[in-house]
Amino acid sequence: MMKTIYLVTGAAGHLGSVLVRKLCAQGERVRALVLPGDPNAVYLPKQARLCPGDVTRPESMDPYFRHEEGERLVVIHAAGIVSISSHYEPKVHQVNVRGTANVVNLCRKHHADKLVYVSSVHAVPELPKGQTMTEVKQFDYHKVVGLYAKTKAAATALVLRAAEKGLDASVVHPSGIIGPFDPGHGHLTQLVIDYCKGSLTAGVKGGYDFVDVRDVADGILACCNVGRRGECYFLTNRYSTLKEVLDLCSSITGRKPIRTYLPMWFARGTAGLSELYYKLRRQPPLYTSYSLYTVSGNAAFSHRKADRELGYHPRPLKDTLRDSIGWLEMLGRIPPQKGLDFRKAPVHG
Repeated sequence: MMKTIYLVTGAAGHLGSVLVRKLCAQGERVRALVLPGDPNAVYLPKQARLCPGDVTRPESMDPYFRHEEGERLVVIHAAGIVSISSHYEPKVHQVNVRGTANVVNLCRKHHADKLVYVSSVHAVPELPKGQTMTEVKQFDYHKVVGLYAKTKAAATALVLRAAEKGLDASVVHPSGIIGPFDPGHGHLTQLVIDYCKGSLTAGVKGGYDFVDVRDVADGILACCNVGRRGECYFLTNRYSTLKEVLDLCSSITGRKPIRTYLPMWFARGTAGLSELYYKLRRQPPLYTSYSLYTVSGNAAFSHRKADRELGYHPRPLKDTLRDSIGWLEMLGRIPPQKGLDFRKAPVHG
């Protein structure tokens, strides 16, 4: 029987680390690509083989891809920079586009059996409010807004071109990923931290589609097995207002709910100051012009195709927030929350 090796790029990130955890728990052979010196690599399971490398430097990944005859190579390309910055950042393009091109070329060179690329719903042109977005076949970075969206659209297009030329590649499009096991300071994790510490005193009117990182990981692993070549799959949940998110945090923790929600015109007017404030604190900004554009737009996505073909079923948002808060409390990243008994929070599912 042919042995399978799973290659996970971006393995020290939020989604990548959950993928590695799940694969190791299933007894699979895993190679985890991590940036040299990445401090978050220590949180990865000991069963995974850690491979230092950089997707922008293909020569650093060549040993990572090498395998013996009779070994099946499955590549999950989860490395990427999620940016809501209003300023151009060259590294975002280098990692998200050039890095993806390098991974695709190495998949061809080493005859990978499967590639699953983690794109984003931002790569898909937004439809007017009231219309539900579904998967598309063509990607044009001119038709989406923001640096992050443009890089994801460009990278998705090149992956699908490779699929047309014979590479068994599929694409998944997660929405706003949230959940436990975030080793860094993702934007949504920071929102939960700020609320639980009492430093968040106001929200903004708006919302988005928030999805559990563990559900996205399950969808990706299903795509490795049954995802069709050249096909895309939305791994989303449902639209939730930011007020709903924070009210759920309140009901979980017993903390006072946020009462003040700023109108969008006011939030946009102060976004520049907010971005500067968080930059000085060396934390990801919660509100920027781009993030406000996102939470005020259309975030109605259908995951029916993934339900049907991948057996995908996202969990309720309250479960995700409960597990996120419990995990953050366990690590001491937030103070103890009187409304939560972490022992009852099943964070491993």
